Amino acid sequence: MDNLEEIKKFKHSTIVRVRFNEVDMLGVCNNAVYINYFEHARLEYVKAVGLMPGGGIFSDDEIYFMVRNEINYRAHSHYDDELAVYSRISYIKNSSYGFEHLVVNTKTSQIIADGKGVVAHVDKSTGKSTPLSDKFINLVQSYEPDVKILR
Repeated sequence: MDNLEEIKKFKHSTIVRVRFNEVDMLGVCNNAVYINYFEHARLEYVKAVGLMPGGGIFSDDEIYFMVRNEINYRAHSHYDDELAVYSRISYIKNSSYGFEHLVVNTKTSQIIADGKGVVAHVDKSTGKSTPLSDKFINLVQSYEPDVKILR
């Protein structure tokens, strides 16, 4: 699959720029930084889909924990590179859902990294997983018609 085909699977993207403090002694973006890029992209995705509470993050009793992250590094990025971080929710289960990410250098169109992760919905009082609401599922399906529902 070529880069364009991979990118076409994603509706949402956000731009990040590699900052000086994110590069190592070899001048490349440190591998751990991509987790931060994914987190930033997920929050921007949540806003775009309409999942952010009206009062802002943490203003309601809905609690979500990132319980898994995976990254495949394909190429290096360097200081001041502009990167597009593409994101999507690819599946929804009873109390968790899966994110996928693709990091692309906007100047060269080279894929720098791809990743995925699992987010769990947790009951604030018990700390245990709890089912996702129909509202959550409907909002995601409206934005991502191809999302797989695995309930």
